[in-house]
Amino acid sequence: MNSFIAGLSTSKAAKVVGIAFISSVIIVTIVDDFLLANFVVPGDSAALARDIKSNGTLFFVAVLGYLLVLALDSIIALALYVVLSPSNKQFALLTATLRLLYAGILVIGLVALVIELVDVYGYATIKLVGYSFFSLHIFVLGYSVFRSEYIPRTLGLLLIAASFTYIVFFIDFQLPEIVEVITMLTMAIAELSLSIWLMVQNSRLPEKSIY
Repeated sequence: MNSFIAGLSTSKAAKVVGIAFISSVIIVTIVDDFLLANFVVPGDSAALARDIKSNGTLFFVAVLGYLLVLALDSIIALALYVVLSPSNKQFALLTATLRLLYAGILVIGLVALVIELVDVYGYATIKLVGYSFFSLHIFVLGYSVFRSEYIPRTLGLLLIAASFTYIVFFIDFQLPEIVEVITMLTMAIAELSLSIWLMVQNSRLPEKSIY
């Protein structure tokens, strides 16, 4: 981990964040829209459990896809630490730690589900805990971006707003469809906008020691 961080300049780390995030979006899209297209919509845990048993191989491949996404999340966390460290090392570390906790919790949940240590109900609870850390991560990331002075503050504000939409979405308040669409768009646009900016404007980032 230390060697990975030490080998990254802020400009390279910015590119890593962008590439890893866009790659994870592509993988999730493939898994959700193709591999799991015939599975029930999450929320009906009993039906989901039946689908898992009847489509074991497909489910296993999907799990591998999600594990790859979580591995990319871990890489994003470390790269964000490098990007944000010139502004404030403590907030950079907190930002990275929260995303690593999210990824670690979901990995544990997925593995436990595959080897049947938990059922889909137990996994749903683990997933909720994981996404609580992710919502906190997005909030701290937004605040760190806002106060960084070298990344547009509007991106920080957008991320902070997105952190609250994650909470609303994953607690499932049964909101009107239009509100759910706006919520999902805010979630998607926030991280995507930061990723694109980091890829395009990485040369504007300050180069400082991260230690």
